[in-house]
Formats: sequence, structure tokens, C-alpha cells
Amino acid sequence: MRKTTTSTAPVLDVRALNRATLARQLLLERSRRTALDAVAHLVGLQAQNVRPPYYALAARLDGFTPGELSAAMAAREAVRIVTMRSTIHTHTADDCLTLRPFVQPAREREIQVFRKRLTGVDLDRLASIVRELVEEEPRTMQQLREALSARWPDADPQALAIAARCRLPLVQVTPRGLWGESGRVALTTAEHWLGRSAGDTPDAKTVVRRCLAAFGPASVKDMQTWAGLTRLRPVFERLRPELVVFRDENGAELFDLPDAPRPDPGTPAPPRFLPEFDNLLLSHADRSRVVPPEHRGRNWQGNIAYRTLLVDGFLAGLWALGDDALVVEPFGELGARQREEVVAEAERMLAVLHPGASYDIRFGTVRPA
Repeated sequence: MRKTTTSTAPVLDVRALNRATLARQLLLERSRRTALDAVAHLVGLQAQNVRPPYYALAARLDGFTPGELSAAMAAREAVRIVTMRSTIHTHTADDCLTLRPFVQPAREREIQVFRKRLTGVDLDRLASIVRELVEEEPRTMQQLREALSARWPDADPQALAIAARCRLPLVQVTPRGLWGESGRVALTTAEHWLGRSAGDTPDAKTVVRRCLAAFGPASVKDMQTWAGLTRLRPVFERLRPELVVFRDENGAELFDLPDAPRPDPGTPAPPRFLPEFDNLLLSHADRSRVVPPEHRGRNWQGNIAYRTLLVDGFLAGLWALGDDALVVEPFGELGARQREEVVAEAERMLAVLHPGASYDIRFGTVRPA
């Protein structure tokens, strides 16, 4: 087969990339997958807060109820753990045990950022102590800081706790993460919580294929952004004979699975309400396939991310749910039909996640750039 070069590869414009990515993300058409199947397909869901995974699945699945994901977490079939980009994700148990070793090099680099605040600390000894503590009973980060500071009083307590989180695959035990329940963040090792040892680190080519299935077509930089890793170019080069190659309008090389969906750019994209930190908005080096240039940065303020609204497949506003109303704040004027579709989608989301509750759906003023 003749090798496709970047200069001869077909061009995918922004709308083509948008529709392809939405299809992979189950946002172009809702899927009948189970919650666990969807979490696996999406290679995890951002879970910095408790509710985002539930809102993420409500936007993507037909027939989803929050109890489905809660039941999987209570049964230890899904867990909350720090993986990609050093952020908390909800993963299936299998992915927890394999993807965490895959991103471990990034966690080791993270420790180096704090190394000057860990003077005299033997990291292997620290990991051994923490494992014994959290497998005796789940511990909070505060409890770990106190226990480790007693052993290394000259080290920074926060750096000690971060080193523990980086060295060990620490999961947040339930009831933390269950819908409608409260619980402090308490940690134990993934192996102890799941009752089995970590699997082998997955072949990097396997992870690339999974990333493309959920986020493609994608560049090497896109995958490195998604995983929080570097030096993945050689993996793509080994896979090149198995992949198809495109380029974007700026000439960047994009890789994809041959049989992955790439819908017509004119395919309708219904409105979708996404949670804060949704991976759709975080997993590409170039986010213009979802975030128009004029709206770049508008879904963030400092370290705070807002809940976002997609209209015609692109970021088009923010939304917030108060005690009695869901308020939509668009970035531009919406047409009458678009407003009707947004209201219908809001009603559906509320019925799925807050059945029996009464909320008004209101449009706020257009947010200036």
C-alpha cells in the first residue's frame, strides 16, 4: 500500500472534524450502550467533581439513569482515580488497573516538580508506608499528610501527599462519587479495593487505537494532550500502515482508524448540555473542532470550568442549575428553532437526572466576549 504523506493526505475541515469527533463521543446520536460500556469506549470520564460523569452520560446515552453508574461504582466495577493529565477520572475497573500504569511516567514527572520540597524523602519507603496505611483502612489526604509529616518533618506536607498519590494508584472509595449521596474523599489502593492486582501496562499501540476511537481523527499532539504524555510519535509511526491519514486546514497531520465514523459535515448535531471538565473540550491540542476561535477560553475562569452548551456541535454558551431554574447563557443570539431545541434538550436532561423536580428553564442575557 502506498504511504500517504502529509502533503497528499485529504483535508478535513473544521466541520468534518467536529462531526467525526461528536460521533466518537456519542454526542451526534445517543447510544444504547450501558453506562460501563460507554465509560470504557470513552476511555474514562472527567470526574473532578462528583456530578460531571452523570451529566456526561446523560448527554450521550439513551435510557441512562444515574442509578446505573452509581450501582457500578458501588459494585466496584467503576472507580474514581487520577489518570490522564493528573486529573480524576471515572474508569472501569479494568481500565483503572491498566491505564494508570500507562500514564505512570507522567506521574513520576509530576513528583519531580515537588522534589525540592521532599528533601530527605525515600520515595520507595514513602510508597510502602502509604500502601500499608490505606490498605489497613481508607485514609483522607489530610490523614496521609499528618502520618507522613510525622516521619519526614522537614518535608512539605502537601508535597508528601502528592508524592503518595503519584507513586500509588489510589482510588476514592464509595460512597464518594455516588449520585445523591455524600462522602468525604477517602483513599485506598486500586488493587486492594478491586481485589486483584494491576494488569500489565497496555501496549501503547492499543491505547492509541482506543484514543482514536473516542477522540479521532487526531494528531500526535492531540493524543499527548489527552494522555498528558510525551514522545508518542514513534508509536504512531509504527501504527501508520494500519491507519488512515488526513490533515486539517492548517496542514497538521491527523491519524484515524480506517473504519471509524466520519459523518458528512452537514449531519445535524442536536444541542447537548455538558458538565464542567468534559473531555470533549480538553482532549485535543487544537480545540477548534469544538471551540470556535471567538469563544476560546470562555468556558473557563482561572481554574474553574463552567458547564457548557453545544449548539450545532460547537461551544455556544454556558448553563447553570440553581434551586429552581436551569439558566442558559448563550454566547450569541439563538434562532427560534434553536431555542426550542435547547429547551427540549434541557427538559430531557432534567427528566433523566432530576425526575420529579420542578425547574424553570430560562435564557439569560447573551454573554459578551
